[in-house]
Amino acid sequence: METQRLAREERRILRQISLALLVIFSFLEVPQKLHASEKIRLTVSNLNMSFLTAGVALRRGFFKDEGLDAEVIRMRVPVMITALSTGDIDYTMVFGSVVRAALRGLPVKVVASFLDGSAHALIARPEFKSVRELGGRTLGIESHGASSDVVARLMIKHFGIDPEKEMKIVALGGDQARLAALKEGLVDVAVISPPADAEGKRMGFNVLSRAYELFKFPFVGLGVNAKTIQERPDQVKRTLKALIKANRYIRQNREGAIQVLTEWARVEPDLATVTYDSTWKVFSPDGSVPEDGLRLVVEQAKKELRITREVSLGDVSAVTLVRDAQRELGIQGR
Repeated sequence: METQRLAREERRILRQISLALLVIFSFLEVPQKLHASEKIRLTVSNLNMSFLTAGVALRRGFFKDEGLDAEVIRMRVPVMITALSTGDIDYTMVFGSVVRAALRGLPVKVVASFLDGSAHALIARPEFKSVRELGGRTLGIESHGASSDVVARLMIKHFGIDPEKEMKIVALGGDQARLAALKEGLVDVAVISPPADAEGKRMGFNVLSRAYELFKFPFVGLGVNAKTIQERPDQVKRTLKALIKANRYIRQNREGAIQVLTEWARVEPDLATVTYDSTWKVFSPDGSVPEDGLRLVVEQAKKELRITREVSLGDVSAVTLVRDAQRELGIQGR
């Protein structure tokens, strides 16, 4: 009897020890679980090559590696800028529109650049062979003030045409809408993002010029609410690290990047391949914001907004966190 009593007492003690250990381990796991479930909302204007950084970070688990539960939302540029300034979203990957919003006094800043040039192209109906033939014609854009609109105007000006005075510019929405307008003859030329440019060539349209062949400046990056930078700098830094990892993956893993583009943008593999091969070099290896390129974006925005005052780069950008992210990743920024 004594032996049985001791055995029961031993089992009781073991159960208590097991329960205590379970409680201890559950408390130890709480910070990790809370960290892993930290939700962020990031917007892009299209699911295409220009915003592939977000797609790769999401599909290849780089956000999760940084303890982030990311939701990537497609949204029109004017709406996303409003949402960013009010805190309804956490981040956006458009760049020029954030700079313009900051110049207008909204509490937003750019903190990184992930595309060092625009991947956009001017696609024209078959009868047009060069940009210089477009005077007096109609240009199709996504929306007025969007980064693609700014790029298209810069490209056309590069060839000696003033688009504000010599062209009619109409907002049509996404790439597919612009291709449809070209097909129907509603516009003569449209600014298009990859992979829609390759699709346009298949339809018989001419690629007249590509932006990154003409000039370099930050085009896609990370825009953040100024309050987020102040109150959640660690989250911003982890978001930056995830996106830098994604860019390095895009540059170093051709097949993997093409696969993500195929699935994320829902395009055929051959279109994704052509698109990747024509644009992968413009993806930044480290997320740095080139000062000369940022100044170009600021000066262009000042012209559009008719601002004559001096503007400090610090008024529109905050680059300290991307440098911190680079150091933690062991990357020497440019």
